[in-house]
Amino acid sequence: MRIIVDAFGGDNAPLEILRGAAMAVEKYKVDILLVGREEEIRRVAKENDISLTGMEIVDAPDVIGMEDEPRSILKAHKNCSMAEGFRRLAAGEGDAIVSAGSTGALIMGATFIVKRIKGVSRPALAPLVPSDKEPFLLIDSGANADCRPEMLVQFARMGHLYMTRVLGRTDAKVGLLNIGTEPSKGGPLQQETYQLLKDSDLPFIGNVEARDVPAGVADIVVADGFTGNVLLKTIEGTASMLMHNIKDIFKSNLLTKIAAAIVLPKMKGLKKKMDVSEVGGAPLIGVAKPVIKAHGNSDAKAFCSAIYQATVFASAGVIEAITEAVAKSPDAAE
Repeated sequence: MRIIVDAFGGDNAPLEILRGAAMAVEKYKVDILLVGREEEIRRVAKENDISLTGMEIVDAPDVIGMEDEPRSILKAHKNCSMAEGFRRLAAGEGDAIVSAGSTGALIMGATFIVKRIKGVSRPALAPLVPSDKEPFLLIDSGANADCRPEMLVQFARMGHLYMTRVLGRTDAKVGLLNIGTEPSKGGPLQQETYQLLKDSDLPFIGNVEARDVPAGVADIVVADGFTGNVLLKTIEGTASMLMHNIKDIFKSNLLTKIAAAIVLPKMKGLKKKMDVSEVGGAPLIGVAKPVIKAHGNSDAKAFCSAIYQATVFASAGVIEAITEAVAKSPDAAE
């Protein structure tokens, strides 16, 4: 398995990315194709005693930043590490790509360089999000702010195939994110999507409210990208705030420190359950090759997890399953 890695995407590039890639080579025995400024990659690796064994480097002189216009990946920044990585993926020089760079540029590059699966209207970001039960898939979480009802149905279909193939959850239930559980709730988008999902062959359980999502009421939560992104960041922010406050409570005095020592194993389990670095990133589903968007602030552990996620995505046959399903589906794009 060969994973293409954008060495200059994200807040901690290239140091944490190189560390994460080295961890993945050792832990998962993958081959890595590092794309970025070769001289700087080698310098950073040498200064920090990072082995580049199992990694090949492709020189890319430019970097596309978070502040750059996403479409510039196609022209003004066509020689950036992310664009070169996509070209290598499209040419078959790797099985998947991982980048922690600009989400907008990643979606633009994946769509126009790697291309969509035939019949897919738009690719969608689909992170696994912690819940009180098993993690749920949130699709879309930011790729498409404006959606049509048939697009949301297609997201649900692709998300269900991903959950089935990658996580083996064949009984995964689909819920539509809405402001109430009744079929009449929401605007035209939600109301029309509800009816289409109800009439589909998907295991649709109806509308789900944001307050119930963390309880694990649905395995796949479908939303337009704007609403899904707001939900995702709210959950992430709330989890971070709660963990910070719990830590402060346990540190407040001698008695609470003793209590902390008693419940430490349980707290470690909770922290791991809520830790985004355990997953590493979100698949961009609907593209012709596996693409993983790692968190912008990924450290080495998170990036290693994202690389592992890319290997699972690439070997699970998700692309082929979506291609076949979409071709037979009435919601396929022209």
